[in-house]
Amino acid sequence: MKITSLINKASINLNAQAINKQDAIEKLVELMYKGGNVKDKQGYKEAILQREQSSTTGIGDGIAIPHAKTSAIASPGVAIMVVKDGVDYEALDGQNTNLFFMIGAPDNGQDTHLEVLSKLSTLIMSPGFKDSIINAKSEDEVLNIIDMAESEKFDVKEETNTKDEIYDVLCVTACPTGIAHTFMAAEALENKAKEKGIKVKVETNGSSGAKNVLTKEEIANAKCIIVAADKQVEMNRFDGKKVLQVRVAEGIKNPAGLLDKAINGDAPIFNASSHNVEESSSQNESIGRKIYKDLMNGVSHMLPFVIGGGILIALAFLFDNFEIDPSNFGSNTPFAAFLKRTGDAAFSFMLPVLAGYIAMSIADRPALVVGFVGGYLANLGGSGFLGALFAGFVAGYLILGLKKVLSILPMALDGIRTILLYPVLGILLMSVIITFVINPPVAWFNAWLSALLTNMGDSSKVLLGAVLGFMMAVDFGGPINKAAYVFGTAQIAEGNFHIMAPVMIGGMVPPLAIAIATFIFKNKFTKKERESGISNFVMGLSFITEGAIPFAASDPLRVIPACAIGAGVAGALSMLFNCTLRAPHGGIFVFPVVGNPLMYLVALIVGSLVGAILLGIFKKPVKE
Repeated sequence: MKITSLINKASINLNAQAINKQDAIEKLVELMYKGGNVKDKQGYKEAILQREQSSTTGIGDGIAIPHAKTSAIASPGVAIMVVKDGVDYEALDGQNTNLFFMIGAPDNGQDTHLEVLSKLSTLIMSPGFKDSIINAKSEDEVLNIIDMAESEKFDVKEETNTKDEIYDVLCVTACPTGIAHTFMAAEALENKAKEKGIKVKVETNGSSGAKNVLTKEEIANAKCIIVAADKQVEMNRFDGKKVLQVRVAEGIKNPAGLLDKAINGDAPIFNASSHNVEESSSQNESIGRKIYKDLMNGVSHMLPFVIGGGILIALAFLFDNFEIDPSNFGSNTPFAAFLKRTGDAAFSFMLPVLAGYIAMSIADRPALVVGFVGGYLANLGGSGFLGALFAGFVAGYLILGLKKVLSILPMALDGIRTILLYPVLGILLMSVIITFVINPPVAWFNAWLSALLTNMGDSSKVLLGAVLGFMMAVDFGGPINKAAYVFGTAQIAEGNFHIMAPVMIGGMVPPLAIAIATFIFKNKFTKKERESGISNFVMGLSFITEGAIPFAASDPLRVIPACAIGAGVAGALSMLFNCTLRAPHGGIFVFPVVGNPLMYLVALIVGSLVGAILLGIFKKPVKE
């Protein structure tokens, strides 16, 4: 299908103005509508925005390709818009976007939008293609530029790929979404290989499957294979060959360097039995980077449990009646109890999932069950969040050790290793380490902190409030947090309602500080973190400190101090303003029972702002 056959002149605007991403999308949707492709503008717009939530279609270098497959589209179409001054479209490289291609396909349109996406992603890598469209004077000129580029690029490829050849270098490109970057990397490698006179073939692992698949004969005859991928691809076929593994972005940015290394044989031999290949020197990771990646694997899987469970718990307090039984607030009415029970169930998976997927990142699937059990036992034994972190890393390296020890067994017993030996020995050893190595010192530390807090009760109220607020934000639901919380609830029973006030406000500040920071300091957080920041407003106001855990897990040395200081400030102000609290939970929903509620709100706002500002100072700008 020709791209130009999907473009109506009415769907082209070469002198558009847009103030932000939302405005750009609305103007593009209107262009699609003018071209006669849209039967439900609002439905199509919602489909586009939903696609943007998964990941931005601002692919970088001033180009965006928003797209959607939806029943709101009457017929496949493409709209083109040029914003010469550029607009912030949240592009992957952080640059403003000038050129937009919006693609729409009906539900019954098979994979039309994917075909167009792959072609456009290839064309925009061609030298001068983007600039020629941006500088075009008319709609006819745009159509002519695209038609000529498409004919030259794809007609030639169809002719040259009709017979088997011997290639110097083979490549595989793949990105998580399998759309733009997959084909951009392929095009960059092919163009640079042509310049250098290197015979190359590129397999693209796109969202609609692998295309231009490498054959056994081609692999056998190739000097080297370049795998530019950010997701798993079939690697066993490269056993015994020199393989250069890099990120897909490296294939786009540095195709010449990769091809030079491949031709010179500067790549390690891939061993399929170990499923491990050493990356090129430019890709060698530091210990810190490796730990970060393993940690993020656990956090990304844990995040839905935190958000889903946290919001349900917040709704439980919203729909409950505090007057029925203050000590059971959140579960007094049947509906609230149902929401609370469901939210708690989701939270109960949080730490096992965190530990399990950290372990899996380190040692693959055999470590998953060991990490899950370790995270559960850490939670059960009082280690909490920190214990689950330790459990995840211990489980991963425990399985790596078992793999080495059991490698002496014959290959015929490979199935027994995976199904029987790894889980049984791994779980047993994990249980011993958690029970006898991690949990005892943490429990002792917890008891010591409780005693220290009790002895501080008659000292400075402001200092005590600062300490309690600080403790609530150190480990986000872990043993230190629990020590402060138990102390606060015990003082309610004793009739001292001043203690619980800094305890709760200290637990509310971390999610609120993070939520505020994601709005003020957008360049310090990834897109996924900014999206999660919205839910932290709800969790912070609901006294669900755990909403801060994913952020703390990914950047603990900066997030924890900022949140803890902000929480300490809020706790100190609560004591200074002589605020009291009779309820052990509830967040903003129990503010009616707070003594001096106005100043309590002031303390919460000040502490949250202090934490947010410190996050902006401490955290470094991110590169996604």
